[in-house]
Amino acid sequence: MRKNNRWMMLALILTLAMILGACGSNNTGNTSANAPAQATDPAGDAGSGNADTGDATAAPGGVDTSKEVKLKMIFVGPKPVDYDLVFAEINKKLKEKINATLEGEFLDWSDWAQKYPLKLAADEDFDLIYSANWAGYNDQALKGGFLELTDELLSAYAPETMKAMSDVSWDQAKVNGKLYMVPQNRGESVEKLILYREDLRKKYNLPEINSPEAYANYLKTIAENEKGIAPFTPETGDWKYHNLDRVLLKQQNEWNMFDLDLPFAFKLTDEKGQVFNVYETQEFKDLLVYYKDLADNNAWSKNVLNSKNDHQADFKAGKTASITHNNGTLGALMALMRQENSPYEVALADINQGKKKSVAISTQNGTSIHATSKNIERSLMLIDLMQNDKELHDLMMYGVSGVHYEPVGDDKYKALDKNPNYTGFSNWNFNSPLNRDNEAFPQEASDLAKGWEANVYHYKLETFVFDNSKVKTEIANVGNVMLRYAIPLEYGVIDDIDKGLADLNKQLGAAGLDKIQAELQSQIDAFLANQ
Repeated sequence: MRKNNRWMMLALILTLAMILGACGSNNTGNTSANAPAQATDPAGDAGSGNADTGDATAAPGGVDTSKEVKLKMIFVGPKPVDYDLVFAEINKKLKEKINATLEGEFLDWSDWAQKYPLKLAADEDFDLIYSANWAGYNDQALKGGFLELTDELLSAYAPETMKAMSDVSWDQAKVNGKLYMVPQNRGESVEKLILYREDLRKKYNLPEINSPEAYANYLKTIAENEKGIAPFTPETGDWKYHNLDRVLLKQQNEWNMFDLDLPFAFKLTDEKGQVFNVYETQEFKDLLVYYKDLADNNAWSKNVLNSKNDHQADFKAGKTASITHNNGTLGALMALMRQENSPYEVALADINQGKKKSVAISTQNGTSIHATSKNIERSLMLIDLMQNDKELHDLMMYGVSGVHYEPVGDDKYKALDKNPNYTGFSNWNFNSPLNRDNEAFPQEASDLAKGWEANVYHYKLETFVFDNSKVKTEIANVGNVMLRYAIPLEYGVIDDIDKGLADLNKQLGAAGLDKIQAELQSQIDAFLANQ
């Protein structure tokens, strides 16, 4: 009798366990970022409104993808002319592999800086977004705009990326020890160069452009003699520092600037990482004198503060004699101009020769998942494919084979006539070892990159991330002051440099600069103490 009671009790316990388990499996809320296996549908689309196709599709790894998912991603840069053509091909492959399709929304370069944070603040309905350190990745992660990506999520839904990505790259992408981005998986140089009209330099028998002085001479000569051509056109956007600052301030003085929205820097060789206010340095004042001389000699448009011109398009069209950007971007523009038989001879200038060079950390380009996405798992699967599936990677990065490019072996491509119809936007977040190099990429650009890569300078604070959560208000106020008072100084609009600098620093003090600096230095000290 006692034996029968034990069996009855065991049966009752098992029955209760099954009932409780069934109740738990009926939870159709969004999948927790910390527990990807909790939801009954591993694709996590319950309540998303996406139709069930009825296909018993299973992605690699046995993940159930029977329910079709429509993903949306925010890119920066203009919508490509051939977007519909290329994304139709991408979606055929995505439908086949993970039963999903992708819609892209594009924030044009002229106003992306204003629209990007609004997309996250407004809590709009999208799944993925291009993210980068220069696009406020750390700040948006701390604000809660991006989903935390745990090891469990990545292992389950992005296993190929987990295997391919180095621990260093993952660590560089963490904010306060948590990950909010799948970073690019291919390094790149971010040091800025100058692309200029070599035919004009030769026309006026000017010396090689290899120093700030030689560059100023070039700009003033063009301004004096080439009417209708702007000597220099800056990149548009709400940049607190423009690309010439990166060349003439950051590189020239071998500084690092943590955040281009803040006026703080430290010397690369400073083991203690002591930060200082850039605007209080003699180096910055000397640069303002340099800029004022250029402005007075018409080196850029009088309307420079309000210009929305696309500097690369203007250079390509012969409307400007020089622009600045990184090696990869300028090299690609050179290749395109040569492919199109441009009438202009162009060349690259490094006016900081012999200075320490650094490479981008992994957060230079990446992909984040919107914190409110209903399609977390399928979004990660898409990222995994884009970085590691050769067919999809080629489509996303280069367009349609035979239309926009022609494969050359496994790692190069030849740009075809319609190549310009699929360029200019931020597909770089999917950079990976599968990238192809343009066979027409200028040899001089490749040589520069190889020279820099062979002599990269690594410093202790290379992976430091500033947690600005305690000084958000002060940072916003400081940013507004920089735009209002510093930018006019940098473009030579303010006649009295001394008074302009005094006004700038007075306003920065009132905005809370000292509080930010104290918090930044405290975090740096703690970071270095743990190295």
